[in-house]
Amino acid sequence: MTETRQLFPTPFVIDRLQSKAGMAVLRDAILAEQARDAAGMQISNVGGWHSNTNMIEWGGEAARALAYKAMTMADACTANAGSEQGREYGWVPEMWANVSRAGASNQYHTHPGSFWSAVAYIDDGYEGDSDPALGGELQLLDPRMPMVRMTAPDLRLKDASGAAQNSEPKMRPSSGLIVMFPSWLQHSVRAFHGKGTRISIAINLIPARSAPQNVAGNEPALPVQTPGEGTVH
Repeated sequence: MTETRQLFPTPFVIDRLQSKAGMAVLRDAILAEQARDAAGMQISNVGGWHSNTNMIEWGGEAARALAYKAMTMADACTANAGSEQGREYGWVPEMWANVSRAGASNQYHTHPGSFWSAVAYIDDGYEGDSDPALGGELQLLDPRMPMVRMTAPDLRLKDASGAAQNSEPKMRPSSGLIVMFPSWLQHSVRAFHGKGTRISIAINLIPARSAPQNVAGNEPALPVQTPGEGTVH
């Protein structure tokens, strides 16, 4: 009897931000930074405003708390095969903000050099309107399928239920949502047509070897910075 096994699952982690006060502080910090640096950066964004990647510094304690939230999510979803040999790792966070109004989008891209990437939605910009025509969804792309389908675009692989796999799943953001996925996963944002202002925060978590333990295996031989300092967890 033929057996089919589904291999190589891709984790996509979903959680919620619990502090509305913290989200308000983040919103104020982002809008203040946008006023200070109106030009911002042009990377994957088409329209909209993209801050520099130093939000861990200018975002204050609320930004560091969000980075710690992402690190905690990453810790729960990461296994370290080198821990028995004394190889430990921490996360170095990189953070920036995006402010999008009607017409803004983000092209497909990845985040090379990072292990996990996260997006937190401070304001979805929909203003309570559930109309799907407003767009603005986070869209993901199975990196294998464009190559497979290039010569046979009508064909799909079947999933565990026997249905055709969705190689471009998408998710409609909501205020307070935070999602995390491997940094190699291609992702984009469809054109946003909401009446409000979409404010989101992107986080990269870069793995870094922690300080080695001493010969006795008790305490680290060198001091390790703490998450509260916004560096290594």
